[in-house]
Amino acid sequence: MENSQNNEHNNDQLFAVINKLILIIVVLIIGIISIPIFIYYSNQPEKVNDNVSSSSVSTPSKEIAYWTAPDINNIKDSKLKASVSYGKELIAHTSKYLGPNGSVLKMSNGMNCQNCHLDAGTKVWGNNYGSVASLYPKFRARSGAIENIYKRVNDCFQRSLNGIALDTNGKEMQAIKAYITFIGSNVEKGKKAEGSGFKDLTFLDRAANPENGKSVYVAKCQSCHQDNGQGVFNADKSEYTYPALWGEHSFNDGAGLYRISNFAKYVKYNMPQGANYQNPMLSDEEAWDVAAFVVSRNRPHINVPKDWPDISKKPIDHPFGPYADSFTATQHKFGPFNPIAAAQKKSKK
Repeated sequence: MENSQNNEHNNDQLFAVINKLILIIVVLIIGIISIPIFIYYSNQPEKVNDNVSSSSVSTPSKEIAYWTAPDINNIKDSKLKASVSYGKELIAHTSKYLGPNGSVLKMSNGMNCQNCHLDAGTKVWGNNYGSVASLYPKFRARSGAIENIYKRVNDCFQRSLNGIALDTNGKEMQAIKAYITFIGSNVEKGKKAEGSGFKDLTFLDRAANPENGKSVYVAKCQSCHQDNGQGVFNADKSEYTYPALWGEHSFNDGAGLYRISNFAKYVKYNMPQGANYQNPMLSDEEAWDVAAFVVSRNRPHINVPKDWPDISKKPIDHPFGPYADSFTATQHKFGPFNPIAAAQKKSKK
């Protein structure tokens, strides 16, 4: 009887061991089968739930390919290369050739074209020439006419350089045109180069303040442009090391930089020296306020009664009336600009 019970006990233990072995084998088989299935699905692209807002799904930002000027050294035609090279020299050192003590002509105020068009018109968001060849001739509301490159260049000579127009058939104008055309030759006709002109700057909710701007100027601009805004000439006085920002040797009140928005955008992304669109050194408020200070200083006046024949096309910050709206000249000069922009938008509906 006792032996029979022992046999039954041993059989129960054996069956228990066998069941455990079977369970372990089943688990191992399931695991082995699951591994390739897991690997397959883990390598599939994640499907975004259609109910999830697109704003909550992170997507990699696309880097903008900004325009860069082609290399003059790649020009094979020796005659063209010489003309383009001279054009670049005239842009970079305008005063040396065409300034008050110019070696070719004495016809401008001592500033260089590249004081406004940085790095000889090639700097990203530095008022560069990247889009000139691709977009000109074009209609400009300021003149109410179609303008070519010659007209655009002479506008700068008469306004920003407060001088006289160049002979369009002369060697200097032809060289400047050759240079501007060449450096914009890699931009498709009718297209605007990325990073050309000025980078947008948000309007303030208040008027720009010249008094605040004076403090910014003293702290961050005066060391180069001097306390009287007259800049610094080089040793032989052939050109400015640091250009005049107001006074008789600066741009006149018909120049593009006399519009506060242009000047604010220019300094925001280019000034003080070393600043660029990736590394601005002024806050938005500082840029607007220092622009207000500079454009409030005295400078030469140019009589241009034919500007803006259609007054409804005047920019928001054009500082001279008459206007197609009821806002004052002071508000058009210093802001706030949002109310003017809203009124203009409403009038176009």
